[in-house]
Amino acid sequence: MGADHDDRHHAPDPHGRALRLGIGGPVGSGKTALTAALCRTLGPTLRLAVVTNDIYTTEDADFLRKAGVLDPERIAAVQTGCCPHTAIRDDIAANLDAVESLEERFGPLDLVIVESGGDNLTATFSRGLADRQIFVLDVSGGDKVPRKGGPGVTTADLLVINKTDLAPMVGADLTVMSRDAAAVRDGKPVLFTSVRQEPEAHAVAEWVMGLIHAWTYEHAHGSTAPAAT
Repeated sequence: MGADHDDRHHAPDPHGRALRLGIGGPVGSGKTALTAALCRTLGPTLRLAVVTNDIYTTEDADFLRKAGVLDPERIAAVQTGCCPHTAIRDDIAANLDAVESLEERFGPLDLVIVESGGDNLTATFSRGLADRQIFVLDVSGGDKVPRKGGPGVTTADLLVINKTDLAPMVGADLTVMSRDAAAVRDGKPVLFTSVRQEPEAHAVAEWVMGLIHAWTYEHAHGSTAPAAT
């Protein structure tokens, strides 16, 4: 595939650009696998592009390209050369350039996913780069991780707790994790998943589709979409 526009479509976004979704979390939590799952599930109906972040390599982008979940040309790799959260929070120029380049080349797009390099519980995205944020934890660190908090855990628009299939092996209590996550997130949503067992990550994909619909409504009507009844 080249830069030609594809046939999928919806009405043009009056905002003039795609929704930008940041996906962050610690090393090994499953951010790239979740990104692949979203591309796999949403790709047939949405016009997508992805920006990955690694410090010195293009490993995450290479993984997505080899997985065949998206046109390889729609996957851009940013080599940050620095602490990963610096490039998504403090000095976002390289990421923003990558996002805007993909939109210029393939737009109009519905969604651009920006996947952060692995970092600790403090990683958050600048709102100048990402409109919404997902933070990914996994159960291998034990059920104490959500109650440790940290800006990523407490402020992300969605917290995904991944690798639930490992809970019995590491002695993690998912009920405890759910309770503690709810306590520190002040009502913001939490989803449990195992991308290895469910490669489509349907619950997360459904949440993202809700974002797209709200984004389109908001910028078409100048107000927040009404709550579903």
